[in-house]
Amino acid sequence: MGLYRRGKIYWMSFVNEHGIRERETTGTSNKKLAEAIFGKTLCEVQEGKWFDNAKAKTKTFDEMMQTYFEKIADKESTLQRKEGALPHLKEVFSGCTLDRITPEAVDDYKQKRLADDAAHSTILNEVRLLSHAFNTVKWRRDNPVRDAKRIKLKARKVERWLSSGEEKMLLLKTEGKLHGDLTDVVILDLNTGLSQEEILTLKWSQIDFFRKSLQTVRSKTLKARTIPLNNTALELLKRRSKVKSMSGYVFTNGIGNKHDASKLKRAFKLSAEEAEIEDFTFHCLRHTFATRLAQSGVDIYTVSKLLGHEDVSTTAKHYAHHYTESLRRGVDVLDVCHNLVTVEETTEANNEEKELELIAK
Repeated sequence: MGLYRRGKIYWMSFVNEHGIRERETTGTSNKKLAEAIFGKTLCEVQEGKWFDNAKAKTKTFDEMMQTYFEKIADKESTLQRKEGALPHLKEVFSGCTLDRITPEAVDDYKQKRLADDAAHSTILNEVRLLSHAFNTVKWRRDNPVRDAKRIKLKARKVERWLSSGEEKMLLLKTEGKLHGDLTDVVILDLNTGLSQEEILTLKWSQIDFFRKSLQTVRSKTLKARTIPLNNTALELLKRRSKVKSMSGYVFTNGIGNKHDASKLKRAFKLSAEEAEIEDFTFHCLRHTFATRLAQSGVDIYTVSKLLGHEDVSTTAKHYAHHYTESLRRGVDVLDVCHNLVTVEETTEANNEEKELELIAK
């Protein structure tokens, strides 16, 4: 076990953490540098890190991403969103072994994308995909994305919901789009708060007209929840139930299959642009649903359950500030109480005066 030369290059011979003899090049003809590399390798073996790092030297970015997408294949909406973030990553990292994707390389990638004039939120989605792939596939002990801190990115968060006027204009512009389904899709979403995935995969078997409710499961949480249907949603579904496709989906394309998420996204984006509603995505419909509930004084626990949030604090973080007016109604009660006290005191004083007048007589 030790260093030896093959031609001009120094090689290492050592036993890995599994007791298997390994031979690996140092890649250098400089003896001091080779000794330093050998010393680092022995430390990795002792710490149980060499085997993982060895895999990182043989597995490529492309292999990792293929394995990653196979692992998340059952999460349809997540899959489609993340596939959209992949092409720019492939442009830079395709063919690279995982050990070459260093924190510095990730920061250089961010810099390149900024130079391409990509939005911060877009770049964040791309590097988050890379990070999640490292965490999921686990072909490398460390995650270089976590340590890439030189280039800071900030996602622009737009909390957007519809005013009643914007809703009327949006519905007008959705007419006839997505095989004539888009208007109904928007109305149902505004009245149920379903996610895009839940809307697209909604089947008639999930709807209970007798109990005026529907059952759904988000792939994000894998937890079922029951959503009561208001009259608007119920009448819409009753009308659509008169003609059902063989596939069982509530919303279908021209051949009876469920709509493609990318086509829904494009149709909705076009409708919002035509209605001149800026910074408004399909997800904002769900946000509108929750905001309207909060502004109407519906308690945060109920809103959380309707949205399917696992933790009520998640709901509170996004919607607590919308409760100002409903809280105002709470303190307004004190004005009523004050008025009642004033009336009682005045009545009592008048009664005392009358009693005094009677006594004086």
